[in-house]
Amino acid sequence: MALASLFVGVIDLTQAEDAEIWPLIRDSRFPRTVATLLTGASLAIAGQIMQTIARNRFVEPMTAGTGQGAALGILLAVILVPGAPLSLQMLLASGTALCSSLGFFALTRRLPPTQPLLVPLVGLIYGGVIGAAVTYLAYQADMLQVIEIWMNGEFSGTLRGRYELLWLAGLAALLSYLVADQFSILGLGEQVSLNLGLKYRQIVLLGLIMISIVSGLTVVTVGMIPFVGLVVPNLISRVAGDNLRRALPLTAIAGAGLVLAADLLGRLVIHPFEMPAGTVIGIVGAAMFLWLLYGGKRLAG
Repeated sequence: MALASLFVGVIDLTQAEDAEIWPLIRDSRFPRTVATLLTGASLAIAGQIMQTIARNRFVEPMTAGTGQGAALGILLAVILVPGAPLSLQMLLASGTALCSSLGFFALTRRLPPTQPLLVPLVGLIYGGVIGAAVTYLAYQADMLQVIEIWMNGEFSGTLRGRYELLWLAGLAALLSYLVADQFSILGLGEQVSLNLGLKYRQIVLLGLIMISIVSGLTVVTVGMIPFVGLVVPNLISRVAGDNLRRALPLTAIAGAGLVLAADLLGRLVIHPFEMPAGTVIGIVGAAMFLWLLYGGKRLAG
């Protein structure tokens, strides 16, 4: 699929002049392919870590307020500091995403553990409230059209010089593998983790920081892409179980493949126009989410 991604687009490389092929691949097709792979892998890993922390298989950053919080940070950066560089947008997006994640976990801690399906429902409502606040602020600042770019992920604008921040998201996801064993213990619950000598609060905070960095960088660069962190970890858990040391590499590969496939499909379905990858994954992910809710209840908890 990565090889095919280099050849799929409005311009047919087989009919292009030799002088056009290399600049097109270097400046557009290759950065876009790498961006889809990094986005899919990092979002899938972030979703798996979030599910481990929440001890619930039905949550993921882009549907539980973290992604909406990142969009809020970008909007504040643009409003308060017009012309803000990507680095400042990334810092504010990651900061507000972290605050949103902390708020989500503060809410879910009060929910009864016997009702695991309440957690994703609260997350959807919580994310909807933050998203409504983002829309209201964008309306007041006459930026509704701009905010749509961040609320629906797509890769058509990914060019050389505009995607490199995603390498940091990939690095954050890679570093999570170094503490995969601690995250696995974290999934056993707070009391068990403390009894086993794990620094519970520190590892939770580390996981939330990683999730926030990935969410902030992804939203800043390509926009929100929902359901990747929900669908992929659930499917991989059926193969690899809860051992994150074994599951995280599979999750990264599957997440990268899902986003790349969605981007390719979006380029082909209405060629020569494009459908955003976030829309394609939203359709597939929503159907999968409903199946997990009504047909996969044994995955909760």
